[in-house]
Amino acid sequence: MESWLDSRAIVNLQELDITNYAGYKTGYTLPQSVFRSASTLLVAKIMGCNFPDAITCSMNFYLLNQLSLDCVSIPANVFHGLLSGCHALESLAMLEVHAAGCLRVSSTTLRSIGFRKGSRRKAELVLEDTPHLERLLLPYCDRNNSVTIRVIWAPKLQIFGPFSTGACELRVFQVAATDIIQHSYMEIIVFDVGCFLQGMSLVSSTNSICTVKVLALGCSEHQLGAVLDVLMWFPCLEKLYVTFHAHYRTFKQNEQQCDPLHPVCLQTHLKRVVFKLFKGSEQQIEFVMFFILYAKLLKKIEFHVCGDYYNNEFVARQRALLKVGNRASRYAQFTFRNISGCTDDHVTKHIHDLSLPDPFRL
Repeated sequence: MESWLDSRAIVNLQELDITNYAGYKTGYTLPQSVFRSASTLLVAKIMGCNFPDAITCSMNFYLLNQLSLDCVSIPANVFHGLLSGCHALESLAMLEVHAAGCLRVSSTTLRSIGFRKGSRRKAELVLEDTPHLERLLLPYCDRNNSVTIRVIWAPKLQIFGPFSTGACELRVFQVAATDIIQHSYMEIIVFDVGCFLQGMSLVSSTNSICTVKVLALGCSEHQLGAVLDVLMWFPCLEKLYVTFHAHYRTFKQNEQQCDPLHPVCLQTHLKRVVFKLFKGSEQQIEFVMFFILYAKLLKKIEFHVCGDYYNNEFVARQRALLKVGNRASRYAQFTFRNISGCTDDHVTKHIHDLSLPDPFRL
């Protein structure tokens, strides 16, 4: 491989895809010659490999636009040097990246980040300086994950998720700013749930995440209160995706009275809600009814129904149950669709597709 990468035939290489299907645990380390085409690369994907402890070649990626690191092991200092050498990078996929310490991302060009942690050990992602970041995508944030995400500077973040309120805990704290658009320090910690959102400080205009417009969540039908607690941090949210995960039903919360005046987005911005894996159970109907009764600007509620449940009789019965005279928005429309598919698969496929305005929409 070393001699092949030294060939003059690929002196102007633009796309590089190196995949070791045996995985990084086999100990295969990338040769230094991999980085000799850095100046001409546009797209690069490294899968199942180990990065060397030190790189002697120049890592000036003047043209690199897309970078995918999938199931790789990389020292933190090499990761930092790799990103520092990317001068045109717009999308970065970090899927099961194993590194000692935290992964720190500073990039003035990045617009999309996809992050997934594979092992059960704790992982930390720090977005130190990402002034143009628009999307933070977290596919497959499952119950075994323990992830800390620190966002220090991301004033244009608009799309966030999906993560599970049933399997994970979301906390936002230590925000020191007058407005997130000017400067912010927010910390989102996602880890195995022992309790739901305990210890969260009160939400105010100084620590809410007011730039996010599209949010995707996973939960069980028993967790309306936990979902509303999360929504309190997104006062300008316009579109919400809720996926009902059956295997999260064990994460039931204590019954609590939900305040219809909170979160703020129900009163001021939320226009569309999509419920996925909808089966029409009594608990799911009660969950949906809260949004019908209190989301004042709601224009559309979309139900994605699995094929085993979807038929004309099912749709008619659900419409009858959901048709209430005292709903908050008189113009809200209900749409039922027979859809089978995994949101996380779809998100992973479109981490680099910046032309897609909504990566959560199947």
